[in-house]
Amino acid sequence: MNASNHLMKTYAPLNVCFDRGEGAYLYDDKGTAYLDALAGIAVCGLGHTHPAVTKAIQSQAEKLLHTSNIYCIQNQQLLADKLCEISDMDRVFFSNSGAEANEAAIKLARLYGNKQNISNPSIIVTDGSFHGRTLATLSATGNRKVHAGFEPLVQGFTRAPYNDIEAINSIAQNSNNIVAILVEPIQGEGGITLPDENYLTELRHLCDKNNWLLMLDEIQTGMGRTGKWFAFQHSDIKPDVMTLAKSLGNGVPIGACLASGKAAELFQPGNHGSTFGGNPLACAAANAVIDSITKDKLYKRADELGKRMLNGFKVQLKDLPIVKSIRGKGLMLGIELDRDCPELVNLALQRHCLINVTAGSVIRLLPPLILSNQQADTIVDVVSKLIKDSF
Repeated sequence: MNASNHLMKTYAPLNVCFDRGEGAYLYDDKGTAYLDALAGIAVCGLGHTHPAVTKAIQSQAEKLLHTSNIYCIQNQQLLADKLCEISDMDRVFFSNSGAEANEAAIKLARLYGNKQNISNPSIIVTDGSFHGRTLATLSATGNRKVHAGFEPLVQGFTRAPYNDIEAINSIAQNSNNIVAILVEPIQGEGGITLPDENYLTELRHLCDKNNWLLMLDEIQTGMGRTGKWFAFQHSDIKPDVMTLAKSLGNGVPIGACLASGKAAELFQPGNHGSTFGGNPLACAAANAVIDSITKDKLYKRADELGKRMLNGFKVQLKDLPIVKSIRGKGLMLGIELDRDCPELVNLALQRHCLINVTAGSVIRLLPPLILSNQQADTIVDVVSKLIKDSF
């Protein structure tokens, strides 16, 4: 297919057009199979054309696509109950994307601050983070490349280094307008950066001490990817606010902002809304996703596969000077090289494997949770050989 001249140049797509998918494979318009180690950037956690999700979408499409949130939406209420059950949160607002879920979280924090008569409430955000591309969420993002050209940025964010508790302590001692911390449990776009084991626990302690909201962006880490339903569950804490999207709908656009405790009752009628958020179709897909992950315990499978792949990479790339670090949690894996390597994405495509490079020098792997052992081993073999052959 010839490229259209009418699309805005927001992307630089590779020279492949996918026609269909099945499980962990995508097939181009010539019928060639590609092993998907990216899952639409952590979106298709159940792989492609998962039977339960397909059935849910088909069944719902035959009945009803959209009403409005001014009426009861049964699928939405059912999904809210399921999400709160697996997360131990109290309430949910549904949107269409991760950026919108984070916008809701930012509005919650500002509302929380204003109710305490803080006239200029500020949210602590971290360097290397990624929270979206709306004006507020790109302002919260800790990456100058995302900001460039879109100034003036939205005010109300205080920046700190990631994984640096002392920096947060310093802000607490020198600022009287902080109302919340917004942080990723593992930085995805920032390079699969894992914090110290006690990082979230200490953030929780600081938030409790200072009466701040702890807000976790689990858009990439959530829905079983790290070996638990949510990454915060690896620590003995619970956030006040958590955002989800990506794999919640397995490709059907849906986002969610969950709140607990003092944050759960902040939004009242008229404070926030979404025309399409939580519509019957998106919620039908998300309900099927939760049911499928629960039935097959895919969060446990992600943990097993992640350990298998990490070990495989460490064996195959052992003592290779170009490799600085091999890290990950569950099926959220990063291989950091000592130089930028964006060309590896296209070279992997030529070997019929889909990968991503982020933060310039980190090969990011986010395969679906339904991988077989053989498929996981194939990804390790292909990516390891790619690195060895390319440098």
